[in-house]
Amino acid sequence: MSKGLFDAELGGNVFKKRIAAGNKGKSAGYRTIVGAVIGEKYFFLYAFSRSDRANINGKEKLALKELAKEFLAFNQTELNQLISRRW
Repeated sequence: MSKGLFDAELGGNVFKKRIAAGNKGKSAGYRTIVGAVIGEKYFFLYAFSRSDRANINGKEKLALKELAKEFLAFNQTELNQLISRRW
């Protein structure tokens, strides 16, 4: 993604990236929604199969932007604490 290899910028540090599924290629594969500060932090927020749905709707996009905002605000110490937590 740091080289511009994403399919759509959805705003609010949210990007759509297509991923190939086996030998089907990207167009029939999966879509991922990633929250990113390019070159610094990347969070997979949501993934779905192209065969299950074509896209996310407006409400989902707004919710994912809010989620990205929250995740991207964590500093490295906070992320390390969250990762080491036992649920």
